[in-house]
Amino acid sequence: MNQPIYSLVIPIYNEEENITEMYSRLINVMEQLDGDVELILIDDGSCDRSLSMIRELHHHDSRVRYLSLARNFGHQVAVTAGLNFAQGKSIIVMDADLQDPPELILTMIDKWHEGYQVVYAQRISRQKESWLKRFTAYLFYRLLKRLAQVDIPVDTGDFCLMDRQVVDILNAMPERNRYIRGLRAWVGFRQTSVLFERNPRYAGDVKYTFTKSFSLAIDGIISFSKVPLRVATYLGLLSATIALIMILLVLYWRIFAPVSPLIGYTLITIAMFFLGSVQLICIGILGEYIGRIYEEVKGRPLYTLKETGGFTKT
Repeated sequence: MNQPIYSLVIPIYNEEENITEMYSRLINVMEQLDGDVELILIDDGSCDRSLSMIRELHHHDSRVRYLSLARNFGHQVAVTAGLNFAQGKSIIVMDADLQDPPELILTMIDKWHEGYQVVYAQRISRQKESWLKRFTAYLFYRLLKRLAQVDIPVDTGDFCLMDRQVVDILNAMPERNRYIRGLRAWVGFRQTSVLFERNPRYAGDVKYTFTKSFSLAIDGIISFSKVPLRVATYLGLLSATIALIMILLVLYWRIFAPVSPLIGYTLITIAMFFLGSVQLICIGILGEYIGRIYEEVKGRPLYTLKETGGFTKT
């Protein structure tokens, strides 16, 4: 196959129920493209039949290339691995659960031809998701937008098209805690959105549980904002101010009040709990940033590969 114009990068983790339908819909899209295309499937340490199904697709279709990570490294690292190996001039990232409609790729490519170097899919609705999921997602994206030092569009995931120039910059970034949708906003260049309604999963269980979503949210905030550190400073100043006021009140009551209102240990206990909670919150915030420094300085590779297929060099 010639040097591809388009690279489709799709991370896969235990998606055996979705792979066949996903491939079928992608084929319809690929046949409409105006150039050669490669389909890069990244097996993120699946423990079902996903890898064997990917191998079958590769043997059946030379456009299908795959990476198999040695263990489950997580969604963002799997996407990063795909970007590292993508050779196209235009790289599209999407999930395998078909919540990202493959047909939208054609609209993204039209925007790319217009000169946009990043085209991200922006959700206008979430079908068949709980009110809690919708509310927390709505709250997070707007909180991140206010806290982040770059303008990260709201209601956007990893479903996007990126120009070769943008992907080369992302691949050169050394950081380990990668938040792709934030990094592509940080890079800059001409960016635009295409609107879509997010479909429910085609089949299978949700892979981004509340715990994983919360962890990703923390990564996004810590990676793109220093506001939590300022919050820790403000909490320290607040506790110091309250402590000073309490010292003055205790001295006043001790010297001038005939009967001290300090009866028992209630006030002391409240003060101890307040100061203790402030200290623990501040230590937790500092710990998040220090933990990321620790991860960066170790210098380990982001991922390890146990198998590849379809790449001329690895």
